[in-house]
Amino acid sequence: MIRLFLSFCALCLLGLGLVGGGLAYSFSLYKTKGFSTQKIQITIPKGTGVGGIATLLERVDIIEYPLLFKMMARITNVQGELKAGEYEFSAQISMEDVFDKLSKGDVITRQVTIPEGYTSYEIVRLFKTKGDLTQDTKMIPKEGSLLPDTYAYQKTDSVQTLVHHMQKNMLSLLEEAWTKREINLPFKTKKEALILASIVEKETGVASERARIAGVFINRLQKGMPLQTDPTVIYALTKGAHKNNGNGPLGRRLLRKDLSIDSPYNTYKYAGLPPTPICNPGKDAILATLNPEKHDYIYFVADGTGGHVFAKTLAEHNKNVAQWRKIRRNKK
Repeated sequence: MIRLFLSFCALCLLGLGLVGGGLAYSFSLYKTKGFSTQKIQITIPKGTGVGGIATLLERVDIIEYPLLFKMMARITNVQGELKAGEYEFSAQISMEDVFDKLSKGDVITRQVTIPEGYTSYEIVRLFKTKGDLTQDTKMIPKEGSLLPDTYAYQKTDSVQTLVHHMQKNMLSLLEEAWTKREINLPFKTKKEALILASIVEKETGVASERARIAGVFINRLQKGMPLQTDPTVIYALTKGAHKNNGNGPLGRRLLRKDLSIDSPYNTYKYAGLPPTPICNPGKDAILATLNPEKHDYIYFVADGTGGHVFAKTLAEHNKNVAQWRKIRRNKK
């Protein structure tokens, strides 16, 4: 009887030893470098379970033992933490590091930079050049509704997803900026602020000038003067579908006859703000519009260096315009 009991104990110990040895071996394989010889990119579709992930990884030689992968996912309790997305796995990556990458969602990210002042048409056109985005946008978003910035995305993300993100960011920025605006501005709504910010954005590419140019337009609005700004006329002619072929958004220079176009966007013909933004202004243009520089300037014209020269009187402005025309003639 005692001998049988001792034999049973011996078998149990042997079994435990085998199990322990098996676990030790499994953990050794779990931590050992893999046998892939190069970087491998793979997309884990949404909704893929542990078994499906194991199959995909084995198929491209990232892992060698799918059953071990599923077992270790259970032992390490990460079954519900493995995230979908596009991944890049280094050569000879261990299973442990594969789990770490999938658990963190350390996916490949791409970036697209939307320049400040792009129209919605131009932004959608830019998105269409990104072959790794799902092209699901059928309508041009409202002008001024998209916040220019650099946006990260993943392969197969949709254009509409990015559009929604940009719209959310614009609403958030505008709401915050509005609460910090200067008092006694000559407009009453956030939409009007956005319209003027879009004009400021298109009038200068010099960051230090934005608040000053905003101040010029504020002065004009307060005096009941027409804004008389060329970018609004260009928008009247193009509706934002700019050519941008090296000769400006019109594909040519703005002509004097263009200034007579009958459009609510023609700020030479109609005083006040146009009915909508004329582009998607960036953060700095919005902040400058809501906190403009205080001064007495009501005119400005290009100075030939990329910036502008400002004037308080029409006589002074006419001299500046004559100087600008001379500079332009000399550049031909």
